[in-house]
Amino acid sequence: MQSLGIYIHVPFCKSKCGYCDFCSTLDRESVQKDRYVNAILKHIEESSELFTKYMVDTVYFGGGTPTILGKKFLILILKKLQKHFNIAKTAEITLEANPESSDLQLLKRLKKAGFNRISIGVQSSDDEELKMLGRIHTFEEAKKAVDNARSAGFINLSLDLMYGLPGQTSETFLASVNQIIKLTPEHISCYALKLEPKTPLYNVKPTLPSDDEQADMYEAMVNTLAQSGYEQYEISNFARKGMRSKHNQKYWDLSEYLGFGPSSHSFCGGRRFSYTKDIKAYIDGILNDGVVIDEFEEVGTANRLGEYLMLRLRTADGIDENQFVRKFGIDFTPFANRLSKHIENGYASYDGNSYRLTSKGFFVSNSIILDLLTAAEETVRVKNIFNSK
Repeated sequence: MQSLGIYIHVPFCKSKCGYCDFCSTLDRESVQKDRYVNAILKHIEESSELFTKYMVDTVYFGGGTPTILGKKFLILILKKLQKHFNIAKTAEITLEANPESSDLQLLKRLKKAGFNRISIGVQSSDDEELKMLGRIHTFEEAKKAVDNARSAGFINLSLDLMYGLPGQTSETFLASVNQIIKLTPEHISCYALKLEPKTPLYNVKPTLPSDDEQADMYEAMVNTLAQSGYEQYEISNFARKGMRSKHNQKYWDLSEYLGFGPSSHSFCGGRRFSYTKDIKAYIDGILNDGVVIDEFEEVGTANRLGEYLMLRLRTADGIDENQFVRKFGIDFTPFANRLSKHIENGYASYDGNSYRLTSKGFFVSNSIILDLLTAAEETVRVKNIFNSK
């Protein structure tokens, strides 16, 4: 059987963070939550008929704040998946949570129902930074949430952290890193703050640390986590041995995944598609047999090649030259030539077969990836011209 990952988007939050531009709404209407769950259940049942030959080995409930739904609805959705899809007994089943909605009894019930991995949004150990971000928890509440997760039986715990915050220095950021390490999670995700248009924090226009300052923070974080036994396996992700996020790796190695819920994305059968970001439109569309697809794309060779290069360079495994040639039937020389200059500058490395970005290269990965995407476009165009003659 082919493997498949499933993503469930839960678009509800108790409050909206100042930096967040994800598809979510405030948790104020229980009727809307009821209708959302009914739509998800119907969508799951109708879609499952097309995936009888797949084995689901990862399930990820993201948001929003999935725990806002409560145990009844979360378990209902998980049971629906288990009924209509082939869920592997060893499947990784992840639940995102925020500290303020990580009640011990809730987590115990969810663990018993089959959730086996939890990702908690901590973001900082500094309460002033949390307040500035619009988070509604304190670090003490975050530590309590971690304790609750452990008491509930979760042995696969991921914590989120942010850097590049207004007024933050390498020293204050490393203080947060060390506090997170003390909580002994199996996995840590760390992202730079981005000021997205139309978010409250963007409108305030705070002064962020310079690129050089953020690069210093990033390098210090990578080194500190490595010293504490956390392997960097992707630009923003670190894990103890054997504890990488199996679901997230599907996005980076072009494996197939299926999304449910507003704004969710899917990649199946060489096609990439997503659903409307309008929560009400998604619910109404599913319940009334309407159209909810927002974007649809047949992923051609040029796009697949470009995505492979982009996504593989985000990982510590990098680009396997032999695998690339087998996968696309294209000579790797044009890409090797581009990468050679990045190796000279200390941004990449080569071990005789695989090209990888260094920690220094990860921080400037966008420009390196753009360089390779340009080479990909030129290579495919030349190949197409040659094949047309």
